[in-house]
Amino acid sequence: MAFGVQSIDRTLLTNNTVGFAKAAKVFNVPTILTTVASKSFSGPLFPEVQEVFPDAKPIDRSTMNAWEDARVVQAVKQTGRKKLVMAALWTEVRLLEPVLSAIDEGYEVYIVTDASGGVSKEAHDMAVQRMVQAGAIPVTWLQVMLEHQRAGHGMAPTTPLFPS
Repeated sequence: MAFGVQSIDRTLLTNNTVGFAKAAKVFNVPTILTTVASKSFSGPLFPEVQEVFPDAKPIDRSTMNAWEDARVVQAVKQTGRKKLVMAALWTEVRLLEPVLSAIDEGYEVYIVTDASGGVSKEAHDMAVQRMVQAGAIPVTWLQVMLEHQRAGHGMAPTTPLFPS
């Protein structure tokens, strides 16, 4: 579905997403990959991201809201974490809906705005605003990586993004 993204240059989006994925791998962050109707509609996960997690099989769901798929919710619960860091295509639906659902269930959610893209800049920006109004915390992939790094060196902020 990257073909429809107009809020960010698609090469930049891919690079940011790969940076986000590599940071998660390097810092051993539980990572859940999903797709939507990959064989019939949306296409596969970015191949560059799949290369970062070659053994991971994305959960291929049939709903736009990942939180409506019991397998996704179960995978999240199995991590034992109450802080989620999420990115998705398209910001206005595939990020917005599960973020709002997770917040409703008591999760603290961070949205990686530069590893997500919308069908227009306005659609992306308004979705980000809506998620922030609901309590989501916007970050960039580099911020996420640097917080991982600080936490790994005992220099975590007073309210760390990631528990040790």
